[in-house]
Amino acid sequence: MRILFITSNRIGDAVLSTGLLGGLMERYPDATFWVACGPLAVQLFENAPRVERIIPMKKEKRAGHWRKLLAAILPRRWDVVVDLRGSATAWLLWTKKRYILKPDHTLHRVVHNARVADFDPPPNPRLWHGAADLAEAERLIPQGRKVLAVGPTAAWPRKMWPVERYAALVARLTAPGGPMEGAYLLVSGGPGEGEICKPVFEAVPKERRIDLVGAELGLTGACFARCALYVGNDSGLMHLAAAAGTPTLGLFGPTSDAQYGPWSSESDGRARALRGERSRDQIIAEEGDAYFGESAVTDVSVDMVEEAAREMLARFPEVA
Repeated sequence: MRILFITSNRIGDAVLSTGLLGGLMERYPDATFWVACGPLAVQLFENAPRVERIIPMKKEKRAGHWRKLLAAILPRRWDVVVDLRGSATAWLLWTKKRYILKPDHTLHRVVHNARVADFDPPPNPRLWHGAADLAEAERLIPQGRKVLAVGPTAAWPRKMWPVERYAALVARLTAPGGPMEGAYLLVSGGPGEGEICKPVFEAVPKERRIDLVGAELGLTGACFARCALYVGNDSGLMHLAAAAGTPTLGLFGPTSDAQYGPWSSESDGRARALRGERSRDQIIAEEGDAYFGESAVTDVSVDMVEEAAREMLARFPEVA
């Protein structure tokens, strides 16, 4: 049985799609899979079981990336085609079953993805770890080492909680008498974002810093799975942490936590979105939706995040 799975260019959306992919693997235990995704998301699927081929879709002019994808997949006959990008591609293929995502801005993306293939409840996003990444994560974070992970960056600058607030939060949580007294600090971010993260690193002594800024997703996800808590902006790394099973707090302002909050099942509750008094719509109405500019997450106070972090750490003491 052959299944084609077309998912997002963006890391966050690709992470959220892993639940559906995993659900399909369980529904069709004898199937093999091809995955088409953006180049940055390829690492998410490299260790997934029964994935025979991953096709990176690097965006090109005049939809060249779609033409290249079609050239690769058109000669094959498929049993199931899943297109989470809602393109016309699935209609051009020979297949017994098509699942094509249609726009819906009322549902969380995990639920939206799941419903396209009639999954209820929705399968949780997941990570497939490689042996080398697991070994390196164990070296960086050996058993018994307490680690606080933060993600102070985001692709959209206005989604970023002020970096000085991250530094203050880290100082409070790891200070003597704090809930993570003496903990190591793991900082994650994209390539070239080290300077942005510098004030956060400086909140703890150098010997307690774990620098994963610019690290590959496989290693980052394996390290997240060994952390006591993750706090970060609405970003792909936030979704990666939640998919790793890490207790996760996502900080929101000008984006929708209803659609893109960090995901966990209701029975688990390891992920939570935080926002201030204003809704996303209020922030956009008052401040606009420009890409650049000052942070639009200033409604979220350090006190608010500290309180939520303490609650999360108390609820999941086994990882702290």
